[in-house]
Amino acid sequence: MSPHLQSLQKRLQHDFSNPRLLVQALTHRSFSSDHNERLEFLGDSVLNLAVAALLYEGLSELPEGDLSRVRANLVKQDTLHKVAVELGLPDLLRLGEGEAKSGGQKRPSILADALEAVLGAIYLDAGFEVASQLVRRLFKDVEINAQMQAIGKDPKTELQEWLQGRKMNLPIYRVVGTQGAAHKQTFDVECEIVEYRRAERGIGGSRRAGEQAAAAAMLAFVKTLDA
Repeated sequence: MSPHLQSLQKRLQHDFSNPRLLVQALTHRSFSSDHNERLEFLGDSVLNLAVAALLYEGLSELPEGDLSRVRANLVKQDTLHKVAVELGLPDLLRLGEGEAKSGGQKRPSILADALEAVLGAIYLDAGFEVASQLVRRLFKDVEINAQMQAIGKDPKTELQEWLQGRKMNLPIYRVVGTQGAAHKQTFDVECEIVEYRRAERGIGGSRRAGEQAAAAAMLAFVKTLDA
């Protein structure tokens, strides 16, 4: 393992039993077919559960809906991007030539995804407890308070709360297509609500942005049901 990755392990306070997981977590799809998107998918769930537990303990006075909004603000791209920069991930990303030339190592969506992939890698390497403790360390300097729930909701959060308020299942998101070169891809994402047998689609410059666009389209539909 390179000295740079060894330094990252020290910052993470975790020595990988399987260092290949860490390398994969830092590998963008433009660099190799053995990229980090599956680890990112796993890490997203690890992050959400770890943050939910953190908020459950620290904000005992807030109801479920407000806790969801606080969590959404903590796991949004801007916050994850800042944490990734503090960890030094920009200099460690493995990017294809085109992505590197276009400034991919500074792109918030790529860095946020890489951070989630690192969490997924740690989960596979050492289990949820170790990954959860890392999340707590990473967010220890982020101010967490009840007022965060007052910040405007993103479409995915608003749609989730709309469905939960009606005791319905959460939406299902799928990437149904991608377009463009690896360093300038757009993601075509489908958002499905099983109970309505309906799916809406959205397009964004990252999987996360595509999901938000699809959620916004679905929100526009479900709100007509309340009219």
